[in-house]
Amino acid sequence: MKLSRRTVLQGASALPFAVASLRTSALAQSTPQASPAEVPPILFVHGDSDYDALWMTTLWRMQSNGIARERMLAINFTNPKARDDDRVEQPNRSSTEDQRRELAAAIAELKRRTGAPRVALVGSSRGGYAIRNVIKNGGAGDVSHAVLCGTPNHGVFAIDDLLGSEFNGRGAFLRGLNAGESEVTPGTAFLTLRSDGMDKYAQADGRFIGMPGVPTNVTAEGPELKGATNLVLGTLDHREVAFHPRAFREIYKFIAGREPDRIAITPESSVKLSGLVTGTPGGVPTNRPVEGALLEVFRLDPVSGERQGAALYGAKTTADGRWGPVQADPAWPLEFVLTSPDAPTTHIYRSPFLRSSDVVHLRAARPLGPPDAGAGAVLIMSRPRGYFGLPRDIVLFDGKEPADVKPGVPTDSAATLRLSAAEAGRNVVVQFNEERIVARTWPAAENRIAIAELTS
Repeated sequence: MKLSRRTVLQGASALPFAVASLRTSALAQSTPQASPAEVPPILFVHGDSDYDALWMTTLWRMQSNGIARERMLAINFTNPKARDDDRVEQPNRSSTEDQRRELAAAIAELKRRTGAPRVALVGSSRGGYAIRNVIKNGGAGDVSHAVLCGTPNHGVFAIDDLLGSEFNGRGAFLRGLNAGESEVTPGTAFLTLRSDGMDKYAQADGRFIGMPGVPTNVTAEGPELKGATNLVLGTLDHREVAFHPRAFREIYKFIAGREPDRIAITPESSVKLSGLVTGTPGGVPTNRPVEGALLEVFRLDPVSGERQGAALYGAKTTADGRWGPVQADPAWPLEFVLTSPDAPTTHIYRSPFLRSSDVVHLRAARPLGPPDAGAGAVLIMSRPRGYFGLPRDIVLFDGKEPADVKPGVPTDSAATLRLSAAEAGRNVVVQFNEERIVARTWPAAENRIAIAELTS
């Protein structure tokens, strides 16, 4: 069967949200410090179409266990989306060699910054390809540990069509990585983490990746590697095997050689936030900075979702796309209002930030399009660190389970609510398990769109 050329893996991108009681600064500062000699510096590698901010809660959990922020780095690949054919250039997309080169540079930078001879690498989904590629092609001496979370090591599909796709288990890229009796490179310790049947990219049926009726020749065991330590994390989904607290425990144990002291995030008494604004040229998500974007940050009432006072922050980005810092309290929900060139004004609603972060990565919402025609307001419920699993999870959008989230194997990380013009301006409650966000809807006629972005 001849299939149209397309990218069939999109982004890796959960954790039952740890809403721990806020603790005093003395408690936060009493977090036991792990010895730098005990734990190598750690570099986190995101997946297809993603960005460094997905590792925010993992960074917080590492810090809560004494790993200094300065000994960790989360990469932002310039063009995180894969090419349809790895050998053919596409605007704003990357090849496997592009990612290998950028990751090698990030490894060198983390070694320079810390003075360590080797670093540990942790990758989600496609990020594991870059990790394996850099280790196999001369980087093994720089890498002590490699943790691959949901990486489709034997392909998202393994068929005789689309052989140029890096996600094809029969293509040149994966055949090269998997050649040999052992599928891992000697000298580096490898761990794979996978789901027990709930990973949309490790399914025998092609319907989950837009290939209905096509056998993928891939099973739930696809992420495993001969020669690695291979762990199954139960019914976690494709992204959760990287970002869930259960995944954190295994990542920490493998790198540090012992159980973490705590799984929950230890809050700070005051938090400082900063990050990056990026864009989607031609509709392709990139990590290229956006200049001239206006960002405003507001404190919200945790019950009503209404703004509390004047903006905490307001400024335009310069050429580097950076924003901040802004000081906040770990009990405050926040609204980020992003006015970016050639994009809708985007109102992003977030749960309280329990700790400081310099990876609060912001992208404007997608343009209002034909599906939004006639809507007075559009609100998106987004879960970057996992998918919505029904009936596995509690997922309520304005008091109802969202109609555009399919039950069974979790495949959807976003749901959309469209309201009439008469309802524009009212607040909507978004509930995912224990995490609750109150978001206001805004008039679509003013080219505004709202996103309730979940932390868990």
